Amino acid sequence: MTRVDELLNRRELLELAASTGATIALSGSLLPAAEEREHAGASESFEIIDTNVSLFQWPFRRLPLDEPQTLARKLQSLGVTQAWAGSFEAILHRDLTCVNQRLVDASRDFPALMPIGAINPTLPGWEDDLRCCVEDFRMVGVRLLPGYHGYSLDDARFAELLKQAAEAGVFVQIAASLEDTRTQSEQVRVPDVDLTPLVGLLPRISKARVQILNHRLRAPLLTQLGELPGVYFDTARVDGTDAVPTLVQNVPSGRVLFGSHAPFLIPEAALIRTHESSQLNSAALQAVLAGNAQALLEKTR
Repeated sequence: MTRVDELLNRRELLELAASTGATIALSGSLLPAAEEREHAGASESFEIIDTNVSLFQWPFRRLPLDEPQTLARKLQSLGVTQAWAGSFEAILHRDLTCVNQRLVDASRDFPALMPIGAINPTLPGWEDDLRCCVEDFRMVGVRLLPGYHGYSLDDARFAELLKQAAEAGVFVQIAASLEDTRTQSEQVRVPDVDLTPLVGLLPRISKARVQILNHRLRAPLLTQLGELPGVYFDTARVDGTDAVPTLVQNVPSGRVLFGSHAPFLIPEAALIRTHESSQLNSAALQAVLAGNAQALLEKTR
């Protein structure tokens, strides 16, 4: 087997794992960065900001990277300089202040991890949870899990949350999904979130900034959301080796941010889809991997 065949087989394996939601420990499966760039025909080195990772245990099964230190080491080995980290505990726990406190405490030991607190607008006192994230924990963003928390995006409480987050100067991440519906437990069926209400809602909320995580958007909804100035997208669940450049081409400049959905998905898969597409020039690639995330951070607070 030639070296090219090995690379192609490895890529196919990683993409299959990512598309089916399987998480596999492939320690050392990627070439060292310099060797990988040599085979890809490039000499640049790229900063990487992963805008979509989660700490702690997935409620329904153990994952190989579900310990914070293990995930942090894996991300560092892949060249990730910053990771925006939510918490899997937020899926089922009702005391989100404590969930967010544990997230902050765990992130202190790993400077690359930037905690993103969870808010559930269906719970009493969610406004206090948001205030705590902003004022006490000094977070720059919060993450919402509408599918698991049981509300739609046309809920008035969600609109109020977006308004208060915009006024506080923090961005909002909306997880369109966490797990493929085909692999979910029969006792916990959670459909993908309907993002259509954002089209009518966001223009009414000045300065709102929303990043959609784990989406599989297609036209015309992708186009409609892309036309809104405050909407951003991640790369975690886009399918195919050309999916990332296709997404970049179909939304305005600066809107696509790298995200892996680690540890649920293996981070190598997202990097391979992004870096080895061979359709993004160096400037566009660096923008997706880090530049667009940095620009979003500069607009917060």
